[in-house]
Amino acid sequence: MTNDIKEKWDQKYLEATEQQGTAVEVLQENLHLLPRQGRALELACGLGANAMLLSAHGLDTYAWDLSPVAIDRLNELADGRGLQVHGEARDILEHPPEPDSFDVIVVSYFLDRALIPHIKNALRPDGLLFYQTFTRTRVSDAGPQNDDFRLMDNEFLELFSGLHIVVFREEGRIGELDRGLRDEAYIVAQKTMS
Repeated sequence: MTNDIKEKWDQKYLEATEQQGTAVEVLQENLHLLPRQGRALELACGLGANAMLLSAHGLDTYAWDLSPVAIDRLNELADGRGLQVHGEARDILEHPPEPDSFDVIVVSYFLDRALIPHIKNALRPDGLLFYQTFTRTRVSDAGPQNDDFRLMDNEFLELFSGLHIVVFREEGRIGELDRGLRDEAYIVAQKTMS
């Protein structure tokens, strides 16, 4: 199964005409919350737009993805921009981050609930999580069609209970549906000392 998924994503990144997308809203809108220094990780990074932003912010940045094609492109882009990003082809489900290893973790458009405890444990004390992904409540066909890879209403709050919720946004189908954050939710949460 993992090889099929890897091949699918390798092919997607081989065919990608866009060099790199932009960092997700949760990170762009909350850059002011990032520490001035520390160790950061983008999980399931793809071409690493979030990792590039973290590195440009001065963080010691790691980026992991199942696709070696994506990682090769990311490393090439980072080198070309003079940014230090430690890209690694890695199956994050089989090899999740070690406990207490990162000050910042960013995840976007990837959801495997079995990984959540590892993400929480990988945060150092006062570490921050920036996470944005698709919701089951939607107004368009964007994102995966399989609801297993989409959040239920307010599920972020349940998944990251035990962390201090700093920012949470999930607009669902309320109000003017052509404005705001639709089809997605995001959260910024901090691991505090208990």
